Amino acid sequence: MNRILFIIAAAVCLFTGSCKKFIDVNEDPNRPTAVGEAAILAPAELAISHGLHGGNAAIIVQEYLQVIALNQPVPNAGTYFMQHTNIDVDWTTLYATCLNNLVRLDSVASVNGNSNYRAIARVLQAYCLGFGTDLWGDIPYTQALQGEQNFTPAYDEQAAIYDRIQALLDGAIADIAQNSAVVPGGDDYFYGGDMSKWEKLAYTLKARYYMHLTKAPGHSAATQAGLALAALEKGMASGDDDLKFDYDGIAGQENVWYSTFLSASTLILASGFVDTLKAHNDPRLSKMVKPAAETGLYTGRQIGDIDVGSLEAYSRPTDFYQGAAGNNYIVIYLEALFLKAEATLIQSGAAAAEPIYQEAIRTHMEQLGVSGSDITTYLTARGTLTAANALQRIMEEKKVANFLSVESFTDWRRTGYPVMIKVPNALSEIPRRLLYPQAEIVANPQPEQDAVLTDRVWWDQ
Repeated sequence: MNRILFIIAAAVCLFTGSCKKFIDVNEDPNRPTAVGEAAILAPAELAISHGLHGGNAAIIVQEYLQVIALNQPVPNAGTYFMQHTNIDVDWTTLYATCLNNLVRLDSVASVNGNSNYRAIARVLQAYCLGFGTDLWGDIPYTQALQGEQNFTPAYDEQAAIYDRIQALLDGAIADIAQNSAVVPGGDDYFYGGDMSKWEKLAYTLKARYYMHLTKAPGHSAATQAGLALAALEKGMASGDDDLKFDYDGIAGQENVWYSTFLSASTLILASGFVDTLKAHNDPRLSKMVKPAAETGLYTGRQIGDIDVGSLEAYSRPTDFYQGAAGNNYIVIYLEALFLKAEATLIQSGAAAAEPIYQEAIRTHMEQLGVSGSDITTYLTARGTLTAANALQRIMEEKKVANFLSVESFTDWRRTGYPVMIKVPNALSEIPRRLLYPQAEIVANPQPEQDAVLTDRVWWDQ
């Protein structure tokens, strides 16, 4: 059964399984009251790839990062115009489609004694909670996803959400250690049931969320770096461990970024990203960016420009990232390397971080097919890390390697790098969060919803 048919079947099971029986003589086999783990896992993974990592909020964040540009008149999202309604679908995807079903998967797997499925549910819950809290700050959790019908749950403070993320990941690691005989197969689009990869992902995410708190109130950068380095010892070890969604590429099953950059969307690459690669003589330019169809030049659009030009005058990503049958890279080994470089910088200084930093750049370039001589030339030109430049260089290179990842927005907010200035015709300073959605404000009014785009979340100090 192909993916789309499987997902449709699973969705039917999920959404009809709770229907009441009007008579209790017979049971309708087409309306099951119990749903197995496989029917929950596959749609949840697709939603994470398509609706979160590649969704509307992720695109808006890439506009803030000056990676993606909208070829439309200002004001628009790129010039920091946002209404609460713009983000309704993303909140629904996060809670109704992803977290709600992952909590259900956790519960079903617990009842059935299938600890591997429960581990996956907990790793993905941690990822989704991190996605949500890093964009919105305080979010509902304790009163929202515990099986009770509370339609006005209070919001948990971000610090508590971070504690919960680490607890979920620890629980997942313990579940994997049980070596349950039942493992996912084709229903696990990410790893095909390879629990060793899920364990490495859990440790890598632990390191990610430790490093997010290097400047958080009550936390020490040195302590967080030490925790991250310890986790990374058991984290991703190569690109084979990447958490990615491999799209089939046939009609209706294309890579989410293929659809994002279709002409109908009016989205292209921004000058901020393209010009940085050009300024650094980065050999990844031709591997990551297509020349503009009209000119043959590598050209990004200046966000905020009042002139709306031809879409074909601007560049889009290469097929490595945008190909219909390409991968959506969600959490990658390269991120683990850059986390290790940053944590090592904090613990041991620039000289100790240098070889890890270079390994991360080299690994990304080799993945893209850059020649060995071009890699050496680039590394030489970028120079040696020093106490004065190391954090900036690590974050600049991490943003390139983590192309199209929401994680770069968190990195910029917590470190200040890469350095960005607000775009022309901006309506405010560069945003540091998203607005809460209108649907949530109407259904569940909470004091946190007064936040504006330039307000900082708890760890962004």
